[in-house]
Amino acid sequence: MSSIPKCPVCASENTYFDGTMYICPDCGCEFMGEEQQEAGDNIPRDSNGAELMDGDSVTVIKDLKVKGSSMVIKRGTKVKSIRLTEVPEEVDCKIDGSSIVLKTCFLKK
Repeated sequence: MSSIPKCPVCASENTYFDGTMYICPDCGCEFMGEEQQEAGDNIPRDSNGAELMDGDSVTVIKDLKVKGSSMVIKRGTKVKSIRLTEVPEEVDCKIDGSSIVLKTCFLKK
């Protein structure tokens, strides 16, 4: 029987596996298991596991509040020509003329 890992953010043991990722209901963190992270450590992937490349178009899967602003990025917003960053979990893009960094776990190809 495989053990379910603790949340990397809050160290809670209440995590569960939803079929693709582990989810922590306490802090809302979504993360991949350690085995999956080691296998594809530097490959940016969307919420469904598809590999992301520079210039891809993606869709936002959840309403996102922008820190330091009253702006909200609505679910279903199309983002064209993303740019990969040094951090595999983040992409750089422009939405409504503003340059924004988004987490790849909130995007789908």
